[in-house]
Order: sequence, then structure tokens, then C-alpha cells
Amino acid sequence: MTYRTEQPRTIRLAEYSPPAWLVDEVALDIVLHPDRTRVTARLSMRRNPAAAGGADDIVLDGRGLPLLALKVDGRALSPGEITKTDETLTVPGGLVAGRDRVSVETETEIAPAANTALEGLYLSKTCYCTQCEAHGFRKITFYPDRPDVLAVFRTRITGDPAKTPVMLSNGNKVGEGTLPDGRAWVEWHDPFPKPAYLFALVAGDLALVEDSFTTMSGREVALQIYVEHGNEDRTAYAMDALKRSMRWDEEAYGREYDLDLFMIVAVSDFNMGAMENKGLNIFNAKYILAKPDTATDLDYALIEGIIAHEYFHNWTGNRVTCRDWFQLCLKEGLTVFRDQQFSADMRSAPVKRIEDVRALRARQFPEDAGPLAHPVRPEAYIEINNFYTATVYEKGSELCRMLHLLLGAEGFRKGTDLYFDRHDGEAATVEDFIAAMAEANGRDLSQFARWYSQAGTPVVSAAGTYDADARTYTLDVRQTTRPTPGQPAKSPMHMPMRMGLVGEDGTPLPLRLQGEEQGDTPTDRVLELTGESHRFVFEGVDRRPIPSLFRGFSAPVRLETGLGEAEDLKLLAADPDPFNRWEAGQRHGRRRLLALMGEALVQKPFSGDPDFCEGLGAVLADEALDPAFKALALQMPTAHAIVQEVTDADPDAIFAARQALQAEIASHLKAPLLAAYERLSGAGDYSPDAADAGRRSLRNVALHYLSLLDDPDCRDLAADQFRAADNMTDTMAALATLTNMETPAREEALAAFYDRFKDDELVLDKWFSVQATSWRPDALQQVQTLTGHPAFTMRVPNRVYALIGGFASGNPVRFHGSDGAGYRFLADRVLMLDKTNPMVAARLLPALSAWKRYEPGRRALMKAELERIAATEPLSKDVYEIAQRLLAA
Repeated sequence: MTYRTEQPRTIRLAEYSPPAWLVDEVALDIVLHPDRTRVTARLSMRRNPAAAGGADDIVLDGRGLPLLALKVDGRALSPGEITKTDETLTVPGGLVAGRDRVSVETETEIAPAANTALEGLYLSKTCYCTQCEAHGFRKITFYPDRPDVLAVFRTRITGDPAKTPVMLSNGNKVGEGTLPDGRAWVEWHDPFPKPAYLFALVAGDLALVEDSFTTMSGREVALQIYVEHGNEDRTAYAMDALKRSMRWDEEAYGREYDLDLFMIVAVSDFNMGAMENKGLNIFNAKYILAKPDTATDLDYALIEGIIAHEYFHNWTGNRVTCRDWFQLCLKEGLTVFRDQQFSADMRSAPVKRIEDVRALRARQFPEDAGPLAHPVRPEAYIEINNFYTATVYEKGSELCRMLHLLLGAEGFRKGTDLYFDRHDGEAATVEDFIAAMAEANGRDLSQFARWYSQAGTPVVSAAGTYDADARTYTLDVRQTTRPTPGQPAKSPMHMPMRMGLVGEDGTPLPLRLQGEEQGDTPTDRVLELTGESHRFVFEGVDRRPIPSLFRGFSAPVRLETGLGEAEDLKLLAADPDPFNRWEAGQRHGRRRLLALMGEALVQKPFSGDPDFCEGLGAVLADEALDPAFKALALQMPTAHAIVQEVTDADPDAIFAARQALQAEIASHLKAPLLAAYERLSGAGDYSPDAADAGRRSLRNVALHYLSLLDDPDCRDLAADQFRAADNMTDTMAALATLTNMETPAREEALAAFYDRFKDDELVLDKWFSVQATSWRPDALQQVQTLTGHPAFTMRVPNRVYALIGGFASGNPVRFHGSDGAGYRFLADRVLMLDKTNPMVAARLLPALSAWKRYEPGRRALMKAELERIAATEPLSKDVYEIAQRLLAA
């Protein structure tokens, strides 16, 4: 780990320069040992003709590595001939003057068992594992560890066959054998040049599940999933998702897999979700292992999406990689868009879109609106690990989605084909991607490119007037973007606005713009916004319309429509666009919650909203609607969403308002909710498919509402469901409901769940998380007690995210207790984790990112904890950067 002794250096996009030396081939010889793994690296290097200034020095990255030996073209160098710091190893240019090619060999020793940061080579239980993105490879050996240095890797691994009978790396296995002393060796060769961040190694005693896939050209690809022994029966869905991903990528993008073998390994200790290492994807076991009694519907959906995401990286990230880490969105945003397309095709496209937008608004919109705001392509960073953000991933995906809408599906495919053909085997930039899209479609996308460099969420205001005599509807649209850190002035964005006009009964109305010829007139069309303001006049509108704007969330903006309650309720009832139908209900829900918060402040009895309840009831009763859509429509805006709508937010008032609104809905719709709950009870074997998952989702939303009623018909539903459930989705829904109730069944259920699953790490994470997110007043006390539970450990990221992250990010009322105890608890754990795993520590800190939006008392308490963290010495770059950015805004 690298700790702060002085202010860390800021890396800037504007300072990029090509590497002075490139690497053509790498030969790694890795002899495994928990405490003394020996790594020998032989690099075949050549001067980079694109490098400016003809620099001669060979600079290799190596973080905290002891140098045992160094040879240049076979000659051993003495310590006095080189320069070594804790971060780099430099061979002076004078030693290689006049040479265009050179061989550099280093030998070092590392201790995987002591690597608690889980970057580089470490031990997950008894299994050796690597994580090299972004800068982990430099913790393994000395190397120019940057994504624009691509090389062919040959890796030889030596280990104890009793402890590591499985030894894997990238590419194809080209040799194996046994040494005279009994140790085994395996050699792997990856023929595709790759940057070091895509290197992978796994070695341990693992079980293997095999299958195969035939590509569109008829090649047979062996598929292998490695898991801990005993988990083989939990891999079927992951294997099926992999095969569907491979077929989809061929059909949707024409991309065929290129090796003869594709491997996935599930490990217990992993900082992130998964890693797309070429041919050897390493996964957090959470996103591989599933069967009905251990995994929820959400788990299955995440497994499907993440399997697809990492596989799709083979082309958008591996075959075409990013030139530097500022271009991270180039591989991540594009790949997120592709995995979202895949999941939409596998499941319900409208439901998937709503879920994706909910996630964007929950995670990315607050980034754009707060001190952590940054462009999709950042301009500077201290620690790149801090920029694996929702802005880079989810907003980056939205930019690709806008291009898809602006260019059309065929035009987008033409653009990606050109991009792949032009940059295969290269390290590309955002400009390369935009240029391919523009050239393939004959479009000027220079203004659109502003989305990559300008931070912030545009606010689009729209106002319409109807002229009954002229039968015209005039729509005035204006866009603005508020200042963000380092960007006080904003320019207009180029965005697609997909829209429609609907009558009060939901009838689609014609969209003929003034001056267009009469004929077949669309009722749904895409308008392009490029200036600060636009006026659109629609002719032939024979009744007063309601505008349905940014259908499908066609651009990542905040929309201010000026629509009233009556219009939103009509859109909720009948908008032909599923997203905007859901959105109308959310707008009304936000409006209602804000009103209830105001009533609470003046201690006024809560007023009712029967029209809204009736509207939700109509959605619930509509047999034509997908149950999953109904479940989403019935859920009210989250507390985090309301915080973004107000200043001086009071978490207690928000919680009270949400409880009051949900109780009102539950009371008004008790009978239909009970009927739906009974009608949707499980029948037949469990299936994770979208239809069955949707039915369970709606049933469990009904359970949540009914649990809020002090009613004998509803009081025991959760306990009964917990005892009868035959799948983890229903079990967890019942347990989550019980944890918020004052009933003896609560402790009974928690104890029964623990007894049943105490030996299953992934399921036990759910047990910790459900208690961390309980809104009971003693939630913090319970979380503090659980940190001392024998099953809790700060070393396993999943366990930390479940308990500490679950409380800080998933419990907005108890984490934000007025005494500040929740903030102190989080700060203490961040500082504790910073000593062992800075990446995980830094990922907990954004729970304090909205501190300025809260009322003065809580604001001061959060600021004090941030200041305490920032003043701590020593402090990792990871945590230092986040704390400083939060305080500087």
C-alpha cells in the first residue's frame, strides 16, 4: 500500500505522452509460495517511434518490490548503475544508448499471504489470485504498467501439486510437467497482445465444471468454470448466461470469441464484481454461484448481467483497449451499454430500462450534483481506483445509448464495426470512438463529444401551449447545466429527446412539425436538442395534449415539465411509453412526499391523496401489465432521491413522510394488495426467468405494504412466508420485512436463518445486510454488535460491504441519526480499513458525499468526521483523495 507522507501528485490527461519504450513479448516465471513467491520477468523491449524527445531511460513501475536481480541484454547490473524508488525502477539511458531493442530481466519476491489490499497477487483462502486493474501488476513485477503498452505474454507457473493442482493464466495451455523435486509446472501462452492490467493468474485446489460453445464460424470453444469444491451445483445459471452472451454478441455485434478456451474462476475475496482478464475472467463468487435456496432473483439477474459484461469486454476492452486510464469510460461505458442491451433482450426491456435509470439516479446523479462530480472522461486523478464510478460506468453507458438513438441501430452497428476494424489490437481514445461513429454515419458529432468532457446533469425545462383554433401545440425547451467543481461555465449539450403527445385517455397524437408535408405522421419521434433553447410547433393537433418527453429516458437529464398533478395521474394511467408511465408516478410520489414533509414540520396531520392511491390501484389491477412493472410502479421514491430534491434535508422528516405515504397506500389498497399477494403465491418449481421473477417481485411489494398495517389479516404474513418459502427471494423478502417489525418472530427468523446458512459465506452476507438496513431505532447498536460476531471479518470485502456499507448507504434514517454516532462509526471503520485495504475503505466514504445537503446539525457532524479522516497520518492515496474532494467543494 502507498501511504501519504506529503500531498500526492495529481495525474492529468493534458500531460499524457507516449511511452518511450514498448514491450513486444513478456516471459514470466512464477514460483508460488505463500510468503516467498519468486517472480522472474523477461521483457523484450523496443524504442517507441511515437515517443517525443528520444528519451533513453527505461522506467519500470514496481510498487514496494524488492529487486533481487536485474539484467539488461544478459548483463547483470549493480545497484549503483540503476535508480530505484518505492514506485519505479529506472535503467539510465546511457546503458542502452544506440540500441533500438533491448532485453530486460528482473527477479523479485513477493508475499501473497500478506497482501490484504487484494491487488496484485494475493491469497483468497488457499487459492492464489490476481487483480491487476488498474495498477496491480506493478505489485507483482517490474513493468511499464500502463494500458498503452501491449505485449504477448508467456507465463510459466510452478507450484506444489498437492496445494495447487490447478494453475491457470491467460490464453492457451502450451505445456505442463513435473520437476525432479516433485513440483508441477504449467505454461500458458496468450497470442493476443494485451496491457498488463489484463494479466491473470489463479492457482489452487478447485473444482471444474465444463461445457462448450460452437461459434458462428464453426469453431468449438471449451468453457470452464472453476469454483471451490462443493459449489459445482451452483454454476449452471452462470454457464448458461455465458453461452447466451457469446451467441448474443455474435448476432448483435458480429463479434466472435477468438481463443479455443474461455475460463471463469469464482473467488471468495475480491474487491470488485469481476475482472475481464483475457480468456480467464476472475469473479467475485457472489456473481457466479446460484441456486434457488441460496440466491435471490436479483442475484440471478446480476449474475446474468455481469457474466455478459465481462465476456463482452473481450472486444470492448481487450481486443480494443484504452490508451490511458482517463479513457476508462471507453471500455466500461460501452460495455455497460452492451450488457444492458443484452439483459433487456433476455428479460423485459421496459422493466430493465426503469431499473437502470433508478440505479443511475441513485448513484450517478448525486455524483454529478456533489463534490465528487467529474466528467465521464476525467481530466485529473490522484488514485485511479477512485474513478471506477457510476459516472464512468453508468453515465458512460447513457452516452452510448444516446448515440444509438441518434444514429439508429443500424448506424450504431456500422460505427462499432468500423471502430473494431480500425483499432483491433490497439489502445484507443474517446476521440477514436467518436470519429468511427461519425465517419460511419456521415454525422458531425463534435458537439456530442462534449458529454465526455463536461461534468454535471443538464436540467431541461419544457413548457407547452395549445392553440385550439389553429390546432397547434408549441413546445418550448431550454437546457442548462449547473456549475461543478472545476467547471463553472457550461455549454449546451447535443442530446436526443424522444417524445410523444397523448390525449387525456392516452391516445397517441400526431407529431407533424410545422413545415413538414402531410402524410403518414409518427406518434413517437426523436428531436435533437443542440442549443440553449428550442421551439417546436406541431400542427394538426386536434385536442389539448399532454407532452410525454424523454421517453425511455432518452438522455441523462433532469426534466422539469411543469405538469400538474392531474396530468401526471393521467400519464400514470395511460402513457403508451412504459418508462414515462412509471416516471409520472414517481414525479407525483416525490411531489406528495415533499408536501408531507412540509406538513410534518408544522405538525399538521397528514392529508390524504385518494386520487394517487386510485391511480396506483388501477396499475395494480391492469392485467395487461407486466407484474415486474407493477412492482416498480408501486414503489415510492427513495429517501436518497428526496435528499436530492431539497436543501437542509432532515432524514427523520423524510422517513416519516415515506412511512405515512406508504401506510396510506396500503390502507387504501388493502383488499387488492391482499388479493394480489394470495394470487401470486408460488406454484411449481422455482425459475429465475423474468416472468416468474416479476410475479415474486409484485407479491413481495404487496407484502411490504401490508406489513405496515396494524391489521390481524396482515400481521402474520411475513412470518408465515418466511417459514413456508422454498426460495431465497421469498425468504429474504420475509426476513427483511420482519427485521422492521416489533414481533418475537423477528428474532426467531434471524436465528433460524443463521443456523441454516452459517456455513455459506454468500448467504451469510445477506443476514448481515438485512440487519444493517433495518429501520429499527437500535439498528446502529445492532450493527456495532455484529462487528464483533465470530462470522464477521474486515478482511473479506463482501462482508464489509454487507454490514458496514449496508448500514452507511442502505439505512438513510439510522445512519443519519441526529447524534452523529453513525458518522463516527463509519469514519472509525474507514480508518481501520485504510491500513489493510484502502480501495474498500475509499468505497465506503461516498456515504458522506451529500453532507452539504443536510440540515446544519448533521452537516457539521459529517464535516467533522471527514476532517478527522483527512487529518489522519498516514493515510492512503485512495482515502485521502476522496476525503479532500468531499471537503474542498
